[in-house]
Amino acid sequence: MSLKHTMNLPPIKDIKPFIEIPDHTVWLYWGLLIFIGVIVVGAIYWLVVWLRSHKRVNKEQYYLELLHSVDWSNPKKAAYTITKYGNLLANDKRRRELFEQLLPRLEPYKYRKDVGSVDWDTKRRFELFKQVCDESI
Repeated sequence: MSLKHTMNLPPIKDIKPFIEIPDHTVWLYWGLLIFIGVIVVGAIYWLVVWLRSHKRVNKEQYYLELLHSVDWSNPKKAAYTITKYGNLLANDKRRRELFEQLLPRLEPYKYRKDVGSVDWDTKRRFELFKQVCDESI
């Protein structure tokens, strides 16, 4: 633009002062951050509570605890308990072999109305089976 051109422009009118506009963006930013933080903390808390209530128990460890708590004062119930949980634990070759050796020894205590006390050899085989299960779990 040349100087000659600027001379033909109308004179500049008075400029008004800036208007103060209220700015709440800082408060909105912090409020949003706090809200998101509360949601995240609540979700983490809910997840921890849910995971604790749905915690999977090691089934083999549970079965082994039941075998350790076998009560020999009731031989019939003990034989059924050992058969049930021993079969669930006998999932490898060595345990299956020991369980199959123990199973015929438990048969006389299962299907009769009155049974005597459990003999020493059956208890010894059962203890060996428990020991092998302890080592492998």
